[in-house]
Formats: sequence, structure tokens, C-alpha cells
Amino acid sequence: MFVANALLYPCALAALCLGAGLLVERACWRLPAPLLVSIGAAALIALSQLTTYVAFLAPATPYAMAGVAVLGFVLARDRVRGLGAAVRAHPAVPFLPVLAYAIALAPVLLSGRATFSSFMALSDSAVHLIGADFLIRHGQSYGGLDLRNSYGQFINDYYNTSYPSGADTMFGGSARLLGLPLIWAFQPFTAFMLASASGPAWLLARRIGLTGAWAFLAALTAVVPALVYGYELIGSIKEITCLSMLLSSGCLVVLYPRWMRAGPTGAIPLALVLAAGISALGVAFGVWAAASVAVLAVALAVEMRARRVSLAQSLALVGAGALTGLIAALPTWSNLSGSIRVAGNIASTENPGNLHSALRAIQVFGVWLGGSYKLQPTGSGLTATHLLVAAAFVSCALGVLQLLRVRAFSLLAWLALLLLAWLVVSESVTTWASAKTLMLTSPAVVLLAWGGVAAMRALLPRTLGTTMAALLALALTAGVLLSDALQYHSSDLAPTGRYRELASIDSRFAGRGPTLFTDFDEYSMYVLRDLDVGGPDFVYPPAGAATAAGGYGNPVDINRISPAVMAEYPLIVDRRDPAAVRPPAAYELAWQGAYYQVWARRPGAVQPALHRALSGGTALQCVSLGQTASIAAARFGPRPRLLAAEAPELVTVSLAGASHPAGWGHERRGLVMSRPGRLDATFQLPAGGVWEVWVQGELMPAIRLRVDGRALASIAGQLSGNSLVPDTIPPIPVSLSAGTHTVSVQRGGFTLAPGDGGSAVLDSIFLTPAAEPPAGTLRVLAASHWRELCGRRYEWVEVEPG
Repeated sequence: MFVANALLYPCALAALCLGAGLLVERACWRLPAPLLVSIGAAALIALSQLTTYVAFLAPATPYAMAGVAVLGFVLARDRVRGLGAAVRAHPAVPFLPVLAYAIALAPVLLSGRATFSSFMALSDSAVHLIGADFLIRHGQSYGGLDLRNSYGQFINDYYNTSYPSGADTMFGGSARLLGLPLIWAFQPFTAFMLASASGPAWLLARRIGLTGAWAFLAALTAVVPALVYGYELIGSIKEITCLSMLLSSGCLVVLYPRWMRAGPTGAIPLALVLAAGISALGVAFGVWAAASVAVLAVALAVEMRARRVSLAQSLALVGAGALTGLIAALPTWSNLSGSIRVAGNIASTENPGNLHSALRAIQVFGVWLGGSYKLQPTGSGLTATHLLVAAAFVSCALGVLQLLRVRAFSLLAWLALLLLAWLVVSESVTTWASAKTLMLTSPAVVLLAWGGVAAMRALLPRTLGTTMAALLALALTAGVLLSDALQYHSSDLAPTGRYRELASIDSRFAGRGPTLFTDFDEYSMYVLRDLDVGGPDFVYPPAGAATAAGGYGNPVDINRISPAVMAEYPLIVDRRDPAAVRPPAAYELAWQGAYYQVWARRPGAVQPALHRALSGGTALQCVSLGQTASIAAARFGPRPRLLAAEAPELVTVSLAGASHPAGWGHERRGLVMSRPGRLDATFQLPAGGVWEVWVQGELMPAIRLRVDGRALASIAGQLSGNSLVPDTIPPIPVSLSAGTHTVSVQRGGFTLAPGDGGSAVLDSIFLTPAAEPPAGTLRVLAASHWRELCGRRYEWVEVEPG
């Protein structure tokens, strides 16, 4: 699965985009080879938007994409053979997107497993997963959605309101063509789209006046500056896709003499990339599209004045471009008011998403020597960042002189309008939208900074110019790549094993929903897409079950859900966690894996007349049981029954009194293992035998677990997706005698492994007897015999009418 997603899928994407690009070229003018893939991607976005717009055509989207690519290769056989000459002329250029892809996907590639990065940073990619899957299966047809549960609400409130879906439909169609699970293909797709921007970036670097290795490094750093890399790591599929379209439009601005004189079809590539940007990002992309159109309007006027293009030719050119753009982004234009409303909501939202504070303007220069673009670097990292930003700023000023020197007026005007758009938009939108604008502007600024390198080589004496240019190039390259390396090292990767288990649950119980999902993990909506999932702690919880969590991302307590609401769910999927509450008596354990349990409602199960949570010690619970029995006798028939769920036997390891490095701080109730070191804690077992050790926390880097000096396990890559709900690691059995024991948790030293600087929070350790029944003990007796329940602890008691 790892090879198919990380290695074969990008090759298939490259073939699809190249074939589509060749077909576009066949219809207009001879495109520069480095533009074929990005323009092909734009064409595939347009195609997938149109096929999913017509619901019954949606399932054919993968085959339509493949057909277009094949047709392109067939009709452009001679051109394909001619591409070899382009490669021989610039042999390093084909390696540019490969290297950009490797950098973008580095955390996944070096983990050696199917996963995706920055797992705990943002769950918006969960929406894109379910959207891509739904649109390819059902198209834009939303009548069959169950709006009572989270899955239906997410699809309806996003995609049925003109939320931009261009990147999603291309992603869903291409991944389904190979039969890949979208959850594992997601990060390779965003990495590929980032890499597809390297061809346009190289062409722009060449126009600036760079050649050879200079142009190679300029293009590479322009597509992976710190802020862009950070957005790629969190799966910002819309923005990364738009970046490729944005740089492609810049190339077409620079190349305007070629296509303005090529006839009406000359405008097709530009119309496609602008339409693709609008389809992927929404009408908000119009800000960047306007920059290109404004420069081209002036250029067309110049061409007409010089009589290189007639008025009739201009009108035909504009008309063909407008018609292509209208058709290519038809779903957006068909509900333009909805698209504008979505863009307005994003621009005005006060919700900063995963940002702790507004991003700094200096991040536009591509350097940020901290572990996250969201946090300011500290100490020497902050000093180095400021020095590198100062060098980039000076280099940008020299870059302006270089563009004037080489008479790249259209490129200079385009860059100036991009910067103006950034400044104006940033002043008129809130934190979240401003950050997106800053990210999309960063590659243009980095390219402009490389113009300073070209200026030094051209304006200074040869030896001095080469030396100074090399030092500046080294600073620009090292600043970007070091920034990326720090983010790579602190990335959090999704837990592969847990999602594979959820996928097996989806296959086993498909169609038996709706399903109540008690874990906080919005990616479950994709993995359990055949179970109509409702998550009480999701952004869109089921209405009747929302109080079970008390807010987004909070732990779920199903004791808070009324019996009438519970009766609507044939299935419950929850984490294996002895400390969690057992589902109501109407449910029996239907399946258990390493991470999850599936509870199925028993056929003919009687809805309890009363469900009451119990807490406190045995004496207090005995009083509550007596009160419940009295209520039952008075209200619920002549012979009501009590059903009580026994609380499991837990031996908790106290972390409060444990010895650990002084530098380990606290996050809520968890202990942050921020540096190498070891924790030692003692615990007391009441009896000997086989016990199961449970560890809860967010553990991305590897930690070693020992009991009495015996190695039990190495734990790594175990994350829940939310620090409010600690991840529960599958139990580890160990044979122990009664008495006192010592448990040790050790975090090792620095490594280059992806995520070694990621989350390392230990929340709790406890033990349970291995002989404990997986479904817990449920005691059933007549309400009149309630005293027999006293002396033990229970999670809840229910009353079943007589």
C-alpha cells in the first residue's frame, strides 16, 4: 500500500496530467514543456468538475480522466518524441519536480508506511476526504443525505453550499482510478500538486535571468518556502493546488507574445489555469486572476497599438478565453451567489483555525527557523531568521533592478500586483484568510529574491559577482531548506494501524448504521463512510447526542445521551479503554480489535425507562441504587429490573509523584516529554497474574516502556488527533506478582526520524486484569433485590420496566 500510494500514484498523476496537457496543446499552441503538467492538471480539474456536476456521470470521472490523457498521448505522438530534445537541452529539469515531491512528502516517505503528516494540526483534510469520495460516487446530488448525523451534515454544509471542490474532484477521480484509499493517497496528491508548480517556477526563474543550477535552486526554493511547506504538511489541498495554477498564470503572462498572436485558441491555457484556481479555491482566487488579467489587458493593448494583433483578433481571443473559463468552472458560476457567500464567510470568520496568533508578514520571505509556521522561533533561531529575512529583503530590491535590466516588464508588473493584492487583502480579512494570502504570495517573493542573485552575477565583476551571488544563493537555499527540515522533524503522522482497523470495521458492518462514534476523530467519517457516522464531539454533532461531549473535541460520555436518542443507533464504535463508560445494556459486544470495539444493539432490546450514571464510592453508590430502585417500584410496573454495569478493576500509576527530568512540563493533565529522559513510577498490585498495561497520551516519537527493568514495548506514532482526548495505546500483557512494582517510560535522544520532534505527551498509565471480560460485567436483578448490588462500584444503572 505504501509503494502504491507514495510511488506509483504520483507516476500515474504525472501521466494523466501530461496527457491532458498534450491534448490542450494540440488545441492551441506549442506550450513550453515545463508547463504541460500544470496545465494538464488544470484541464483535469475542469473535466472532473463537469462530470461531477452531472450526478449520473460522476462515477465515470476516473475513466474520463484516463480517456483524456490517452487521447492526448495518441494525438501528440510526435510531440512526445520531441520532448526528449527538451530533456537533453536541460537534463536537470525533470529532476526538479521529483526533488520537490520528495521534500514535500519527506515525512511519509521516510516513515516507510502509508500515512499523512501533521495529523494533529488541522482536521480540515477530513472534509476533503469525504467530499472527494462523495462527489466521485454521487456527484452534486445531496438529496439522499442523512442530516441527523455528522457525515451528512458535513457534506451538506460544505459541498451543498458551493464550497470549492476543484482539487477534491481531481483528487478523488485520480485516486479511484487506481483503487487507492483516499486517506493514504491524500498527502501524495498534495505533494504532487506542489511539485507540479516547479515547472512554472523554473520558467519564471529563467525569465529573471537565471540559468543552470541557479534556476534549478530558485525554482525549488520558490515552491517549498517555509510557509508553503507548512501548509502542504497540514494537507491544505485547495491552496497548494492554487499555487500551481498561480505560477502557471504568471508564466502565461510572461509568454503573452506567443499566444496572443496564435489565434483565438491561444487563450485556452490561461483560461484553464484561472478557471482551475477558481474551482479549487473559489471566487477568492479572483484576486490573483485579476492580477494576471490586468497585466494582460495592458499587453493586449500594446499588441494592438503595434498592429501585431487586430481588433477582430483581440475580440476573438477574449471571447474564446471567456467561453473556456465559463465552461471549465461552470459549477462555480452556476451558483455564483453561493460561491461569493462562502468566500465572504472565510474572509470574515473570527475563527483562527489552528493558528495561535496572526502570522508575521516577514514569513513571506520563505524562512522560519522554528518547528512550526504557527509559532515564532526562539533564541538563536529567531536571530538567524531575522538575518536571513534581511538578506532576502535586500535581494528582493536587487531583484526589481534585475527585472528592469532584462526588460521583464510584464513579469515585474505581475509580481507587483501580487504584492499589492496581498497587502490590500490582508488589511480587509481576518486571521485565517490573511494567512492563506500570505502563503500564496511567498513563492513570488522568493523568486523575486533570486532576482537579486541574477543581478549580482550580471552587475558585479565576474569573480566578485559569482562569489557574492553564490553566498546569497546559499543563504536563500539554506534558509528555506533548514526551515522545512525543522517542520519535517516536528510533524505528527497519522496512525496507520488504527485506520486500517477502522477500515476493516467499515467492511464488516457496512450498511448497518447509523453509527455513534465516541472517539474524537473526524477522519472516521471517511474510513467509516458506509456506516453513517455521528460524532458527539465533531464540528457537526448529532443534535440529540451533542450534550454527550459538551463541545467540539471534548471527551464523550454516553451516559449523557437519553435512551430515546440511543435507540436511533444500531451500532456504537468506541475505543478500547477500560476507563471509558460501557454502552447501555441494550448493546452487546459484536467485535473487538486492538484499538476499537463495535457494540451492536440487540434485536428486540427494550428501551430502558431510566438510565442513571453512578459515581463516588461504594457507600454513596449504594444509596443511589436504593433511590433508583424506589423510583422503579413507584413508576415502572410491578416487577421492574435493574441492570448495572460494574466498573472495571483499575490499578492507576500515579504520575504526580513520579521522578522525571525537571524540563518535562505539563499540558493540561499530561506530562510533556519535551527532551530525552526517563520517568520512574511505582504502583501496587493487589494480586498476582497476567495484567494488561494501558498507556494514554500523544506519542509520536518512540518511547520505551519497562516494568521492573523488563522491556515491554517501544511505542511510537500513536496519536488521537486531539490533545483533549488522549490516545489509548492497545494493552500490553505482562505477568506480575502481587506487591510493589516500578514502571519506566523513557524518551530517547535526537534522531532524524520524521516526527521525532513531534508530540510526546504522557497522560496516564494504568493496569487491568487480563481476565477481565472484554464487555465488562453486567448484573441484572429484580429492583426489589437492589441491596445485592451494594459493595461494588458501577458505571451506571438502568431500569427496565416490568
